[in-house]
Amino acid sequence: MRSHGGHASDRQEALIRAGVTAPRTPLPKSQRTYKFGTTAFMLAIHVGAVFALLPGFWSWQSVVALAVLYWVTVLGVTLGLHRLLAHRSFVAPRWVERTLVLMGTLACQSGPIEWVGLHRHHHKFSDQANDHHDAGRGLWWSHSDWMLHEIPAVQHVERFTGDLQRDPFYRWLDRWFLLLQIPLGAALWWYGERANVHGGGLGLVLWAIPLRLVIVYHVTWLVNSATHAFGYRNFDSPDLSRNCWWVAILSFGEGWHNNHHAHPASARHGLRWFEFDITWQHIKLLRSLGLAKRIREARYVPGAAYVPNS
Repeated sequence: MRSHGGHASDRQEALIRAGVTAPRTPLPKSQRTYKFGTTAFMLAIHVGAVFALLPGFWSWQSVVALAVLYWVTVLGVTLGLHRLLAHRSFVAPRWVERTLVLMGTLACQSGPIEWVGLHRHHHKFSDQANDHHDAGRGLWWSHSDWMLHEIPAVQHVERFTGDLQRDPFYRWLDRWFLLLQIPLGAALWWYGERANVHGGGLGLVLWAIPLRLVIVYHVTWLVNSATHAFGYRNFDSPDLSRNCWWVAILSFGEGWHNNHHAHPASARHGLRWFEFDITWQHIKLLRSLGLAKRIREARYVPGAAYVPNS
């Protein structure tokens, strides 16, 4: 357990571990029903991704658009929403912070306030029964099923995001995040038609929006599911977090998840020499440009005991 007031006691640690391994009771009736809007949206996005893979929509321009926007979106999530906004692991000029958050909001994983609030809630109750993507309920639940149901954690978002609620830009993004796909899609359509790309504007749109979103979704969800089930642990943190190398590659370093749960405030997640952290490399680049300061960095010391931190 990480408390903001100091180290957790052995008794608290034991209670947490008991909660992590305890059998889960069935979900209450109010949480068993699928949310129509979210479920329909996810189904539509996945159908669009399948259509994007039809031969008639393939082009090199589509591959490039997907690759560039994958980098933009994943970096926006890992660097902007996660390490900068949720954990304040470094400080950046306002225009840099907002650009990174805007990039992350293109992932369509709700707005920045809700994303940060739910993530902070996850860290407070990681792998406990009230963790909204509790790994104790299985891989499918922690991967994506949780978001298709009503989750009580949403009611606590405001309590966890007082620092963001005061910003009108973040409040606007939180309400209208889906609309960001419209100008992006319009620009892609215009270019595809004007440049006579194979598959036309529709091909570019399908590759750069639904196919990209589905890939980014599942990569992000793997951090909630796979890294709480597969891999190794550098730290004896009181949860199920693991370091999973292949998730780290796909997610730009987020797969070093045990490191992160042991030291959530650290801007650096890959702590050992072989734990390559792409997002950390971007933070070092920002630092060299004078755009990242007060960077919080954990260190791995072989044999050192795990100590909860804030």
